[in-house]
Amino acid sequence: MRQTILLLLLLVSLYSSAQTYKEKFRPQIHFSPPKNWTNDPNGLVYHNGEYHLFYQHNPLGNQPGHLSWGHAVSKDLLHWKNLPVAIPEDKTYVIYSGSAVVDKKNSSGFGKAGKIPIVAIYTGHADHSPKNPAERLENQQIAYSVDNGRTFTKYSGNPVLDLDQKDFRDPKVFWHEPTQKWIMVVVLPFEHDIKFYSSPNLKEWTHLSDFGPAGDIKDIWECSDLLEIPLKGNPDKKKWVLINSQQTTMQYFVGEFDGTKFTNENPADKIYRPDYGADNYAAITYNNLPSSHLPVIVGWASNWSYCKLVPTSPWKGSMTLPRTMQLEKRDGEWIMVQQPVAAIEKLRYEPYQASNIRISGSKTIPVKTQVAEIDLTIQPVDATDAGIRVMVGKGKSLVIGYYKDSGKLYIDRSNSGNTTFSPEFAKWLRTEVPITVKDKLRLRIFIDKTLVEIFVNDGETVITTQLFPEDSQTGIELFGNGERAMVSSIKVWKLKSVW
Repeated sequence: MRQTILLLLLLVSLYSSAQTYKEKFRPQIHFSPPKNWTNDPNGLVYHNGEYHLFYQHNPLGNQPGHLSWGHAVSKDLLHWKNLPVAIPEDKTYVIYSGSAVVDKKNSSGFGKAGKIPIVAIYTGHADHSPKNPAERLENQQIAYSVDNGRTFTKYSGNPVLDLDQKDFRDPKVFWHEPTQKWIMVVVLPFEHDIKFYSSPNLKEWTHLSDFGPAGDIKDIWECSDLLEIPLKGNPDKKKWVLINSQQTTMQYFVGEFDGTKFTNENPADKIYRPDYGADNYAAITYNNLPSSHLPVIVGWASNWSYCKLVPTSPWKGSMTLPRTMQLEKRDGEWIMVQQPVAAIEKLRYEPYQASNIRISGSKTIPVKTQVAEIDLTIQPVDATDAGIRVMVGKGKSLVIGYYKDSGKLYIDRSNSGNTTFSPEFAKWLRTEVPITVKDKLRLRIFIDKTLVEIFVNDGETVITTQLFPEDSQTGIELFGNGERAMVSSIKVWKLKSVW
């Protein structure tokens, strides 16, 4: 029976050509699978001119289950070609999150006839441990491909790292040039413990050190990542950044990694978020990017509190826009700065622009769309709060505003469309984030059917949120409550679908 299910899994994965990507709520500039469940991005790697996106996927249904690695490739990180399931579950293990590397030196020995292998490192999750059938088991396994990621072979010596733990997952592996070894970052979720291992060949792993607990420990830790990120304005200098997720949010630490141990240099009593919205989780970065390329991060644009009930069909789950990453030092603190990849500008059409608009009350912008980029610069002046409403229609909208007195940016989706599909969604209707505004506030906003991403003040703060509007909600309004606000400039571009 299990073998029949696996065969069906592989057959069902050959569906992409028949999909339209025109369904209600379907994002047009974000990646989503043709159908069925998806969550964490996995195995992000660049090889032979292709950006590979693997992801947690259930090829058999629209809820979590039968987790395997779905697969898509792109030339520009925006236009994706869907491919068959890359690594399917087997009779013992479902395939949890992990990473992928290009083994250029063939340290693993998997390369044949001069073909460079892509090696995937992932968590195998078994519902019943061989040693204790009453407990689940998680360990680290590998699979390899010598045909540019189109097919993978699971290593016969799996698992390559097993601590006999029921929760031990999400390996991120990268090549560390100074020590000439592979480094693995992997997590014990409930202990808030990130473990570092090294290997000469991706098969045999030696424990190096641990990091944690630190920062946010209210929820379990998952999906850690470690990489060097360049300084903004000085790309030759870099710092090491350690990222991890906490059930419904994320955090990062900045410091140094000497090949054995990571040392945090930011204030230990402060939590730093790569995204302050409700809908960005398990984000990881690309391996093997060209040296001239800024680091790129992609996250799952949803929230475990309500993701199973979002009203989308025949798919559930999308990815954030791919974002570049840099660091800035401000007042003794390292701050991550993010922007969407530059290729998104090629999607622009029908531009609208205006400047020096005085707002007291509201003003309608003469653009109707649910897929757009908005670049807005506001001077609050005497307004108690000011901002923009998007997805406006039939008395509903998503509100993005700034309170001048408290210095907080807020996102309010309480009247944005369908908010009753899950009782948990009601707990996440409003987000407030402290930001620094000296004179003007710049918001770069991407709206895409059910997803909105906001990049504040050139990306020093980022917020991702879902909403489920009606098709008629296509309006855009500026607003200012109080005396008046000044919109220094607003630019709006409609964006072409990547599908």
